[in-house]
Amino acid sequence: MNAKCHVMRLGRMDYDEAVKKQMELVERVQADKDLAYLLLLSHDHVFTIGRFGSRDNILASENILNERGVIVRRTRRGGDITYHGPGQIIGYPILSLSRRRLNIRKYFSKLESLLISVLSRYGIEGRCDDDYPGAWVGEEKVAALGVGISKWVAFHGFALNVNTNLSHFDMIVPCGIAHRRVTSMAKILGRSLDEEEVTQAVEEGFLSEFDFEK
Repeated sequence: MNAKCHVMRLGRMDYDEAVKKQMELVERVQADKDLAYLLLLSHDHVFTIGRFGSRDNILASENILNERGVIVRRTRRGGDITYHGPGQIIGYPILSLSRRRLNIRKYFSKLESLLISVLSRYGIEGRCDDDYPGAWVGEEKVAALGVGISKWVAFHGFALNVNTNLSHFDMIVPCGIAHRRVTSMAKILGRSLDEEEVTQAVEEGFLSEFDFEK
């Protein structure tokens, strides 16, 4: 029998509240490594900067950020700066890497595999990039990865651009990569997608990739 993963679909959730929720679950998993969670949600407009990221990668002024309703938050994940907002599906897996015999490289590889499998359901050919984590279509990034680790319990996770307004990425240097662009499933397919349907595909892909049952 596969291990269980508690999946929580939380809809639109304030970023700070989501971080608080994650850290509560991290403590639970640290106390019982058999526990695992997957939070599926979206955020209002926010730029998040990873542990080694630079605020210099925000190209817009404070006035423009305020006008467009974008907040900025430092975060405990790795990576540089990225954007979260409506039209994006965000996954925050909270699980013990040591219990599942995963190092960070293998964990990233499995997250990339699940995202590429979701894209393939929609006829989109995704790929990994040896130099830059995430899911790519051609030379454009469609999903970002950013993971935090505390006592070998993973948190934060991935963000898949589904119907995302990509103009927000013009206000930053996404992930600190100046020579690559960002895309979305809607842009690739030329149509909007049912986000609940894509969320279901993400949930199924995650459970399959990590051998969990719900």
